[in-house]
Amino acid sequence: MNNKIKPNRYKPVTAEVSHFNSDFNAGIDVCLKFIMVVAFFCILSLAAIYVHDFITQAEFFNITEIEILGTDHVTREEILALAGLNRDRNIYEVNASLAERQILSHPWVQSADLDRRLGSKLKIVIKEHEPLAIVRIREAADILINIQGLPFKEYDPLTDHAENLPIITGLDLTPVRDQYGFSGRLFDSVMDFLKTAEAAPFERIQGNELTGIILETKHGFNSVSTQDPDIIPIKLGFDNFNAKLKKAKKIKEYIDKHLPEKTICAMDIFNIEKVFIKTKLNDALHNNLKKGA
Repeated sequence: MNNKIKPNRYKPVTAEVSHFNSDFNAGIDVCLKFIMVVAFFCILSLAAIYVHDFITQAEFFNITEIEILGTDHVTREEILALAGLNRDRNIYEVNASLAERQILSHPWVQSADLDRRLGSKLKIVIKEHEPLAIVRIREAADILINIQGLPFKEYDPLTDHAENLPIITGLDLTPVRDQYGFSGRLFDSVMDFLKTAEAAPFERIQGNELTGIILETKHGFNSVSTQDPDIIPIKLGFDNFNAKLKKAKKIKEYIDKHLPEKTICAMDIFNIEKVFIKTKLNDALHNNLKKGA
């Protein structure tokens, strides 16, 4: 009869079994630590959400004062409506970046900066477009351009209050990158003239792709005694505007001094070396001659 072989309970455990148990226990420790970390962050996130909701919904942090700077053509009511600040709002509820983008949707606004201040106060600094001229497009609306030459809105004489701006004709909108704008030699010449420090007073600039700029003015190139002066076209070409305007003034001074009976009708200073002038008899003298006849 064969006896069953029983394991010796006094025999020490082998190294392989001991190593397995050690790895198993280490794995359990890692899992427990991971679960604890996840639980900690969940609790922390819930607490942060609770604190955020409490702060952004508490009336204690409602905006007490809104200061708006830099507006001329844009009203306070328009700014508040665009930014969603025309009602009671918690200062920490307001998304500053979104509010700035909404304010920028107003055509007169070039940049907007919203800043939170102590005491639940907001400061909004607006930079408006600085209008330079009105561009009259053929068979289209008049367009305002800023000092950079960029069109920024259609001109509305009832609301824009820019009556003293010069009017430019002869330019066309062209695709520039992903929007429409003005470009080319003629437009560059117009911008150069408008930025000329010694530019004479004028009412209109007529642009021509072949002959350049024709300045239309009623003042500055006729005697002060002239009654209700007509518009004087002065052809200036594409460049050298300061020198050409100085030449025109010298011609005007000469005629005033030596030919007071003459009135300037037109000037052509496309070539500063060859100036052409058209004149007529002074209106008062002309009327006297007709009476004498």
